Amino acid sequence: MSKIVHPYAHRLIMLRDWKSHWFADPKKYCDHLKGDVLIREYLEKKLRTMYVSSIEIERNQKTTRFIIKTSRPGLIIGRNGEGVIKLKEDILKKMAKLKLTKSEDFKLEIVEVSNPEADATIVAYMIAEGLEKRMPYRRVIKQMVEKVMMAHGVQGVRVVLGGRLGGAEIARTEELKRGSIPLQTFRADIDFKRERATLPYGVIGIKVWIYRGKIFADKKINMHNAADGAEKKLKNN
Repeated sequence: MSKIVHPYAHRLIMLRDWKSHWFADPKKYCDHLKGDVLIREYLEKKLRTMYVSSIEIERNQKTTRFIIKTSRPGLIIGRNGEGVIKLKEDILKKMAKLKLTKSEDFKLEIVEVSNPEADATIVAYMIAEGLEKRMPYRRVIKQMVEKVMMAHGVQGVRVVLGGRLGGAEIARTEELKRGSIPLQTFRADIDFKRERATLPYGVIGIKVWIYRGKIFADKKINMHNAADGAEKKLKNN
């Protein structure tokens, strides 16, 4: 029987890295893990309309740093950085409310996503936004798939919707696919995201896969070897 594996977890260490970066002694491990999960859930709900791609957390003995990647940083930063200051205060208040351990120094960084149409998280939210505006679901996914395929570096995309599509009494699934999605290839750079669109007649589930080509880890090594080989040939000649 086939097994369905999450595309992100399937490629951890080889292509992907962990979304939390820290080491802790066994006594603090549970507190740090609990804090990461709860604060990340809180931020995902709070920043849902701000096109956030991912939230990364870095910790050391004295510093905790949150890195928020978004395609529209101006929505979070606000005028003269007021939005960042307010968000930082909200996070610290939430940590105090949940009785989470605080570090001496807390930093919040906003990083811009340069190619949002190639990011599955942002694309999934755009589809959910279109469905929540009561636009026809076929038009929404067709337009979005065309946008994604026009983005730089994208070689394939697949979108699946599930639920009471169009307000029908019986739930069903609708799928649209362009290009290739090699899910079992380890070096294939596949971005995946699940999202929900909340509508008056129920919740529509959204799944997005985006294939951005194959990644070869030894590109730089091969380039150096090729350059060395060319130099040797010139010397020999």
